[in-house]
Amino acid sequence: MKNAMVMKRALSRSGAFLKHFSHGIVVAMGLLSMAALVASVIEPQSTGRALPLLAIAQAKAEPMVPVMDVAAEAAGEPEGLPQHPLRTAAEAPAELSPALDRVRSYVARRYRVSQSALLEPLARAEQSAEELGLDPLLIVAVMAIESSFNPLAESTMGAQGLMQVIPRFHQDKIGPEATPNALFDPVTNVRVGALVIQEGLKRYGTLVSALQYYGGALNDENTRYAKKVLSMQARLAAVAAADA
Repeated sequence: MKNAMVMKRALSRSGAFLKHFSHGIVVAMGLLSMAALVASVIEPQSTGRALPLLAIAQAKAEPMVPVMDVAAEAAGEPEGLPQHPLRTAAEAPAELSPALDRVRSYVARRYRVSQSALLEPLARAEQSAEELGLDPLLIVAVMAIESSFNPLAESTMGAQGLMQVIPRFHQDKIGPEATPNALFDPVTNVRVGALVIQEGLKRYGTLVSALQYYGGALNDENTRYAKKVLSMQARLAAVAAADA
């Protein structure tokens, strides 16, 4: 009898607990439903306010495209090459003379470089030669000796480009607004290199001394640098005169 009474009380307490537990679940579900309803009403308004801010943030984060890059892309220039804002319309390449065009074909074969890539520097060599009273083949010969027509060549001494000009010695010829990559532009490099040759002629009076000055070998009594350049100039002159 006593055990029956204990069992009855336990069942009564369990029933009460389940009743309260069920009631709690119902209340919780009701609260969740109300929260979902409120969220559905508020969400469109808050999203509407957030979108303009998001658009502004995205606009600020959007990278600016330089005008120069757009122009280069339109012109079909490959991406990643250094830009050369110092180049002027006066430095734009002209057509080569027939003699220099023959030299271009010869150089392209011998040094395995593109004829298209040679157009600008050889045209600038002709232009600079006319302006400074030099032989264009002399300028081309210096290119051959100095860099083998590699416009991106750079020596351990810091000489750069086709004619291996050292920027710290010739900043006055490059220009005050020159970028660190200015001499890797073939047109700028040839213009500056021709000015260095002319400077040597003015300082030392003879072509041999001017070339030794250019090559940083004024103390070489055998004038080996000048001989190499003049030998290349003679070879190019023979090519230029062929079938003339």
